[in-house]
Amino acid sequence: MASLATAEACDSNASLLASGDLRCLQPMFQIYGQCRAFSGPIVTLKVFEDNVLVRELLETRGEGRVLVIDGGGSMRCALVGGNLGQLAQNMGWAGIVVNGCIRDVDEINGCDIGVRALASHPVKSNKKGVGERHVPIHFAGTLIRDGEWLYADSDGILVSKTELSV
Repeated sequence: MASLATAEACDSNASLLASGDLRCLQPMFQIYGQCRAFSGPIVTLKVFEDNVLVRELLETRGEGRVLVIDGGGSMRCALVGGNLGQLAQNMGWAGIVVNGCIRDVDEINGCDIGVRALASHPVKSNKKGVGERHVPIHFAGTLIRDGEWLYADSDGILVSKTELSV
């Protein structure tokens, strides 16, 4: 998939920004993983301090998609660690965006995927299997829907209702 610079996408799609069909997440995420830039169709997940559903989704074929996890912004535990980062890479996911924390940063930084998260935290999450898949989520000032497109690079993260052309 061709890389799309987020700054260029904003400049050339001002009308989509104005209409809300292209949205920019607030700049609150740290950059992890080997892929500094990534994009793909979004799969949404809403959980809180529980990563059972994260693993279940990452065990499915990623096919270049991006898992966007609304973890409620919790800074008390990690939702993604090195094993899940490796799983995401092996299953063909383009990236993971977490409104929450990750752990095993050195392992995740060795994975050939893109990861964005608020911070790192050494404590693992609960394992109760509570959460919702494929639901609209709202964080970083933006509504994010399953099936929309995400574009991330060193400048930021964009969400578009449709795939943008390079």
